[in-house]
Amino acid sequence: MNNTSPLADTPSSDAPALTPAFSPLYQQIKGLILQSLQSGEWKPGESIPSEMELAARYRVSQGTVRKAIDELASDNLLVRRQGKGTFVATHAEQHVQYRFLKLVPDQGDLDTEGPAQREIVDCKRLRATAEVARALALRTGDAVLQVRRVLSFGGVPTILEDLWLPGGPFKGLTAERLADYHGPMYALFETEFGVRMVRADEKIRAVLPDASQSELLKVPGSTPLLSVERVAYTYNDTPMELRRGFYRTDSHHYHNALN
Repeated sequence: MNNTSPLADTPSSDAPALTPAFSPLYQQIKGLILQSLQSGEWKPGESIPSEMELAARYRVSQGTVRKAIDELASDNLLVRRQGKGTFVATHAEQHVQYRFLKLVPDQGDLDTEGPAQREIVDCKRLRATAEVARALALRTGDAVLQVRRVLSFGGVPTILEDLWLPGGPFKGLTAERLADYHGPMYALFETEFGVRMVRADEKIRAVLPDASQSELLKVPGSTPLLSVERVAYTYNDTPMELRRGFYRTDSHHYHNALN
């Protein structure tokens, strides 16, 4: 990162009049920190410089840096650890693992239920349909990777997921690689492919399963499923995954805490 462009907490007397495009100084610092995260200067799990060091780097007050870091922590991009500093959040961390998994058991919780048993049904490269290309900001016919997997809890198939990933960033991803990795899928993406999912948009509706979905989830075709379609984004709102999940809700429910 270039350290030669100073920023000041107090604008000069000849500064231009504020316009609707103006952003507060801490937001500008937040943007600079995001640039460093995106470039990989600080990788998931690593600590970032102290507030004092960042204040000197950007030539602003510690309070301005602290406010920028507070927002990034609220966005789950950074994690503060008392007495240790601030670290880049990683999907390998327990509290982050469940950020995008909203299906919880009716009895107990995700911690008591334990990790899902995962079965990779399919993993293949193909050409993006118009619908997939639109979701991933690709062109129709571009290479994508399609993954189908089943997540079971206590031996009961509970979630069927279809994923589409852009072919370029995920070159080398195979069914064997997915099956051999025992951590969260998003942790695999960030550690082995340098792709960190930072936010997601979801659409939820109730559907009836088709024949293949009924077979994989071991339910009759008349069983209603919860369909969750998600587009996950990395930095700069770049879409990196289209995921369609079909959830059984006879022993689980969708839970979302709204702040």
